[in-house]
Amino acid sequence: MLEVFLIPVGGGRYQPYCEPIESDPGVDDGGDQGLWRRLVTRFKATLADAEAERRKAARGEARPPADTWFGRTRDRVLRHVAEHVAEKRLLWHLRRETCAVLHHPDHLTAARALDLLRAEMRRDTDRHLLKLVIFTLLFVVSGALALVPGPNVVAYFLGFFVVAHYLSWRGARHGLSQVAWRAEASQPLAELEQALLLTADERASSIREIARRLRLEDLPFFVERMAPGRA
Repeated sequence: MLEVFLIPVGGGRYQPYCEPIESDPGVDDGGDQGLWRRLVTRFKATLADAEAERRKAARGEARPPADTWFGRTRDRVLRHVAEHVAEKRLLWHLRRETCAVLHHPDHLTAARALDLLRAEMRRDTDRHLLKLVIFTLLFVVSGALALVPGPNVVAYFLGFFVVAHYLSWRGARHGLSQVAWRAEASQPLAELEQALLLTADERASSIREIARRLRLEDLPFFVERMAPGRA
């Protein structure tokens, strides 16, 4: 059963978050559908590279600058992908679930926590559908760059985002209509909300300790992304 955490990010706002045991979002390559198969293969490879880059950065292992324009562009896009994977990972994995548990700060009622989750998923449904349409059109237009000598870096990464937004859109729809949710109150999540009000050093230390108790390795990184200036 997928475990989802309703993370406070300041200002009375909450974001659903998870760290699935499996990193592979389980994307069907479409069998004999050539273009979709190539897009999915590229998506999986880019995702694996982005995760590896983020892990290296977390360990302080800086990569030397690439020698080529393609390499430098690839590195920039991978950093962008790595920064946003944690936000999309929940929706990607939710597509395969029929039931899930939502851990929420214990000062929220179960009904309120589930309302917040569903409201966010409705926003995700609309947001990712719009982005899917936009990136698909850009991907089609980028085909013209195939006439330019050299690797089509634009189409390479636009294809990644086509697959990413498609999976996110499907995950949000599935989470709203097909997943049976069970809510569980969590004291550490309530403590996390209070930790956002501490001074910078105390806040960072407190968030790391809460992440350890919740067994969420990447939680500090996620809070830093979603609550800038607060973590």
